Order: sequence, then structure tokens, then C-alpha cells
Amino acid sequence: MRNMVKNMALAAMVLSIASLDFSCSKNGGEAKASDKPVDIELWYGAAVTEAGPPPADWVGYGIIKEKLNINLNMSALPSSENDQDQKINAAGAANALPDIFMVSNKVLPRLVENQLLANVDDMYDMMPGRTSKLYDASAKAFTSFTVQEKGKTVTHSYGLAQPGSIVRNEGVLIRKDWLDKLGLSVPKTTDEFLEVMKAFTYKDPDGNGKDDTYGIGGYLEVSATNEGLGRRFDPIFGAFGVAGTWNLSSVETAGLNINKPEYYDAMEFFKKIIDEKVIDPNWLAYKKDDFRAAWKQGRFGIMREQNAAYSSKSNYAPFDKNFPEGEWIIVNPPVGPSGKSSVGTYSQSYRIYAVSQKAASEGKKAAIAKLLEWMSSDEGYYLLGWGVEGVNYTKNAQGVPTADNLPDPNLAYTSSAAQPLTQLRNMVYYNSDIELASRYPNYITEVSKKEMKGLEVLRTMQSKPWTACIGQDKMPQPGADLERFYQQGVVEFFTGKRELTKENWAKFLEDFNKLGGADWEKNGIALAKENRFIK
Repeated sequence: MRNMVKNMALAAMVLSIASLDFSCSKNGGEAKASDKPVDIELWYGAAVTEAGPPPADWVGYGIIKEKLNINLNMSALPSSENDQDQKINAAGAANALPDIFMVSNKVLPRLVENQLLANVDDMYDMMPGRTSKLYDASAKAFTSFTVQEKGKTVTHSYGLAQPGSIVRNEGVLIRKDWLDKLGLSVPKTTDEFLEVMKAFTYKDPDGNGKDDTYGIGGYLEVSATNEGLGRRFDPIFGAFGVAGTWNLSSVETAGLNINKPEYYDAMEFFKKIIDEKVIDPNWLAYKKDDFRAAWKQGRFGIMREQNAAYSSKSNYAPFDKNFPEGEWIIVNPPVGPSGKSSVGTYSQSYRIYAVSQKAASEGKKAAIAKLLEWMSSDEGYYLLGWGVEGVNYTKNAQGVPTADNLPDPNLAYTSSAAQPLTQLRNMVYYNSDIELASRYPNYITEVSKKEMKGLEVLRTMQSKPWTACIGQDKMPQPGADLERFYQQGVVEFFTGKRELTKENWAKFLEDFNKLGGADWEKNGIALAKENRFIK
């Protein structure tokens, strides 16, 4: 195996270096032959922890040396986060941090407090290409700290935070063919949504002469981040500014949404939906599979659904077969009485790289920025993400890397032998269209022959209003008794077991907080402040 990796690396190096253009750029981007190379030490988070590091003769080292005048020395951090933290803490205590390294959000504040990190404010402008792809305002804020500097209180960013998992991948969908049949426009406000729900329920939108359709469908998809009625109904609560379990928008507003007055307003609106009988009555009994079978069978005309669960070939096929003329469209979530609108909450995870103060003192920040900018250039992006074109991958007609038509399939980037060559791919991936195109391809449906565009569906869903709730997945959990009281109590206001009045709701909240809700909220706010989820 070791020889295979070495031979692969040598082949990659020969092909890649043969194609390089080492001419000097107009802005002096290439180093002069007389310039002394800058040594940069990088501690990285491996893409595949069980695979080895790039071999010593990896083609990337040669390119980085020749084009950037940088001697790059790399070491993989331990696979577990606890071990990573211990290694970083030990290096910090010994004032032996590397030039650039991956660091957890748990350790980052301690390093800032001990003045071991350089602020990276000036680096964003040094690498405009990478910044535009990876470092948006939320990412910059995530690593920002308020510190004392020369007698003044200032705020700096002390880490480069890039996005991890795909977020905002659900949306509010509505049956456009039903709207068209009934002569209705796309609803915008909560009241307009309710009127459309009534029409979908009582005006036979599918034209089959049967009383078998409803305005909206869903089920109780409850989780730690979506207590109460769960995320399927978050667009309703989002219209009142109380989507999700927690509000983490600021220190002033932080807390459990259930304790906010607007939560009761959202409950009243949802009660209207129940009382008007425009919701699929099975919403309390449905599980995920039941819900998805129901929309494919034409039971309701408004829902919140996940991008692939709606648009992927296998998932859309039953609906296409049942309703060749049917059409779902993604719409903005309803706008509430105070102008608020949200599909729901999301929490973006970040992978953070920090620059040591020692590196900055040695004048290395510009070289580190040059390295990172190259990583996000086309050359660096594809090399770190997939290897050498023609050796480890080919591009299809859409420019997406594939493992097809390679001279030696054993060298494909998908092979275990090639994994050491792309260990840095998490430093360049940013959920781009190139990365996601193979996961969400376009295709023609079998029955209706319409074109489904999976990636476009995802991007459209992501473009709609959402509520950032960074860190919500790290918040403390309620005790079993409290959680049961919460879930059952909220639902009981919609089943008739409890009458929804302000007095009854106030009594419910009083009992909730006595049972442990107040302590849960207090502990949650403290944790959010400690981890800088709120500022």
C-alpha cells in the first residue's frame, strides 16, 4: 500500500509540474529566486483520520514551494476533539503553537485570553477570493472577541471560521397546480396562507369530486432544537418570531421561546388552523414515512419538506406517477402580523483555523494568507479536493470531478489509496455547486418528463428567510419529566384537553418553570454566553 501511494504521488507530481506556469505575475505574486522561502507549520484536521498524511513527495509541496516560496510542514491533529484540545493546550502552555492550526471553539477563548493568537482582521483583505467563498459576516462574528488594547476596548476576529455541514436545506412548498386550478395567487401573509388552506380543503383542488384534500400537512418532528410542535410547523411559529426551542439572537433576547408572549400568538394562529379543519387530521399520528407517503398521494397542498426528500429521483417518482400534471413550488414562509418570516432555525457548524501570535511576530501573516488564498484558487481547490486531473479525477460535461475514464482506476480520488492526497480537502470545501452537483443532479422524470433540478431546489430553499440560532444544537437538554410536560402540554392545547386561553397558558408556563423550565433557561443562557453563542 505504501508503495502504491508513493507511486501515485510521483505520477501526480510529474503530470502536475509538467503543466505548471512558473512565470512571474504582474503583482509580484511569484517569488524571486533569491528570496528565502518562508517556513510555515500547519496542524490540520485530517479529512480521513485513519488514512496517512500526504507523502513526502506529494505534488502540492512542490507547487507551494515554487509558486508561493513557502516550505510547508504539516502534521495531522489527533482524531478525537478531546485529544486535539489537549495537544493545542499543551502547545499553548509551552508557547510552542504552530503558525496556523485548527482549533475548537472550546479552546479558542483561552488562547485569546492568554494573548497567544494573532487577530486576523487584516488577513481577509489579503485573500479576497477565499474570503468571498468561506468567510461571511456570520463566520467573522463567530471568532470575534472584545479585548482591551492600549487602554481601549476593541473587537477583533481571532480565527478563520469556515462552514461545515449543509444548512437551510428545507423549505415551504405549495401545490402550484392547485393554486392555478382555483385561480389563487401565492399567499404571502399568515392570513393569506389560511385562506389558501381553506380553499385547498373545501374547493376540490384536485378535481376528483371527493372531499379528500387538506390545506396543510405535517407531523410532530420534535427534537432538542425544535420542541413543542417540531420543525414541520416552524414556518408558522417563525411568522411570530418564535421558531425553534431557543432564541440566541442576542444577549437581550436570549431564552426559551416558549416563555415569550409571541409564542402564545403563534399558538392562537395554529389553533385557527385546527379549528377550521384545514390540516390533515392525521398530523398527530403520522410518522416521517407516513407524512411523506401522504404528500405523494395528494393529501395536502402546503408543507415544509427537505430538499432531497422532495426532489431526488427516487423520492419524487411516486408523486410524478400519481400526479403527472402536479407541481410543487418553493415559496417564502408566511409573514406574520409584525412582519416576521422564517422557514425555521439553523445552526451552522464552523471549522476554525487560528494563526499564532508567534507567527505574526515573525512576519508570517502575509505568507499564511497567500497560502490560504492559493488553496481556494482553482488550482489549489481541485488539487486539495480531488488530486491531479487526469490521474485522480476527470471532469464531466458540467465540470464536476468524477472517477470516470481514468488511465488507472486504482488512482481515483475515491480510492482508499488516494485518501492521503486529499487530507486537506476540508480546508477548501465550502459546499459549492461543484461539490454538491453529483449529490443533487438534474434529471428528467419518468412519467411527466419534466426536468427536476436538485441543486437548484437546495439553493432556492437556502435563499428564503431563516433564523440563525448558532449553537442551538449544543444547548442543555431538559430533564425527562420536564420534556414530557412540555411536549404533552403544548399538544393538549390543540386537542381540546386544555382550552387555549391566556389564563390557562399563564398557568401552564408557571407550572413549566416550577418543574425546571426556569433553571433550564437560566443554565442555557449561561452556557450560550460562555461559548459565545450570544454576544
